[in-house]
Amino acid sequence: MQAYFRLSAGALAQARAETRSDVDRAALAEALRAYHRDLGTLDTHAHSALERLAHPASRVVVTGQQAGALTGPAYSVHKAADAALLARQEDREDAPVVAVYWIASQDHDAAEVAGTTLLDLAERLHRLTLDVPQGLPVGRVPWRAEWTAQVHALLDAFDAPAAHVAAVRARFDRAVAGPAGAGSYADVFARLIHGLLAPAGLLVLDPLHPALAALMAPTLARELERPLASSEAIEAAAARLETDGFVPQLRRPAGATNLFIEEDDGQRRLLRFDGRTFRTDHAMYSRADLLAVLAGDPSRLTPAAGLRPAVQDALLPTLAFVVGPGEIAYGAQLRDVYPLHGLGQPLLWPRLSVTWVEPNVRRLLGRLNATAAQVQADPEGVLGRALAAERGAAAASAERLAALDADLLALTGELAALDPTLHGAAQRTRARTTARVAHLQHLAVRALARAENDRSGQLTRLKAHLLPNGAPQEREMNFLTFLLKHGDTPLRQLLDLPAGWQGELDIP
Repeated sequence: MQAYFRLSAGALAQARAETRSDVDRAALAEALRAYHRDLGTLDTHAHSALERLAHPASRVVVTGQQAGALTGPAYSVHKAADAALLARQEDREDAPVVAVYWIASQDHDAAEVAGTTLLDLAERLHRLTLDVPQGLPVGRVPWRAEWTAQVHALLDAFDAPAAHVAAVRARFDRAVAGPAGAGSYADVFARLIHGLLAPAGLLVLDPLHPALAALMAPTLARELERPLASSEAIEAAAARLETDGFVPQLRRPAGATNLFIEEDDGQRRLLRFDGRTFRTDHAMYSRADLLAVLAGDPSRLTPAAGLRPAVQDALLPTLAFVVGPGEIAYGAQLRDVYPLHGLGQPLLWPRLSVTWVEPNVRRLLGRLNATAAQVQADPEGVLGRALAAERGAAAASAERLAALDADLLALTGELAALDPTLHGAAQRTRARTTARVAHLQHLAVRALARAENDRSGQLTRLKAHLLPNGAPQEREMNFLTFLLKHGDTPLRQLLDLPAGWQGELDIP
């Protein structure tokens, strides 16, 4: 896959050597200052980061995510922390490096941001689901008083030390107390991320803020000049990926641009282009119409996934872009989009990844002689095999299966020596027999696991911690879960990691 990216993995020295004289850092810092002032987060941390960003040789480590409920899944915070860690690692006095978190406030997929999961000390999963309207950019959705009440009710019912619950409640209450009220759904998310990671040097950025949208307008105007060129580059990359045996993650059907327009009813809709006219399912536009929209309110014209990174990196003097696995797959199709805007694709940095292991989970994993990753991959198998070994049930062991396969292999050879025409049939019989016995072992260890779970609930407990609602912890569990139960210790642990760290982290 490396051939699909401009810079090879980990090429920080090459990325540092490249300069971005085309970015007006003073204008960028001033626009971000206006945003933080309006958000109510223009504190000493933001001031310091903005001063460093305004330096003529500054660079940015950028990451971002949808504005999830209460910060969303844990990886949303992990990405932010990794940007701060990498910026700190690469920071130089003569070339400051600032971490920026790009909030996907333009996104209109309510299902992705409306819910989140937390787990309390009684091992009860709490699911918070907010009634976010579909189709509207979340940066346009006003925060509602009933959502505040839902969060307070969750915290009231959450089994955790009172002091830790009070601290998280205070974080949340600050997030819904902006200068002019709570503001938008995205504003509350932004204040929560700021509260967690501004002390580590992170700046939040909302592309819908008027001052920032104005700086992005020239890139969007340029896209309107050749509105299908970026889609053609993405499709050409998709064809190359398919030829090489990969499945493209991003497709652009005929006539689809990489631009959305927020129409008069507030809905965000994809623009299509037939060679002369732009259209959505509801309206038609000329290029002059869209340029007028950009001039009047540039935040109404927004990039699709195939263009958003290039818009981001036209605005920012990007040193590295901290991304998850899905974004890396997208990035493999975007290398040739960047030159359409006079840019080179920046270094993609695979994000830090943490599976949090609480003390009770570590004890249980120790008894099973397993890692969290092994449980996430095959929870029933891990528990069943541990029980089989504990009971001396050799019939379910890998060693017993290997011994059977070795005996069958020897028998196959002996039969083939007697009659070479039997060799193929004997090999097929051996393969079928070994596979069938392996399947029976699979069924047996899972039956053991289910029986033990019925008695002790071990499997249910492990899944609640490591596979909540059937998803890997980092992709489902809210990071605030760990602050509610353990105070700020997990946050300090996170910020003590090296950039790009991946693994299981014990909470003391």
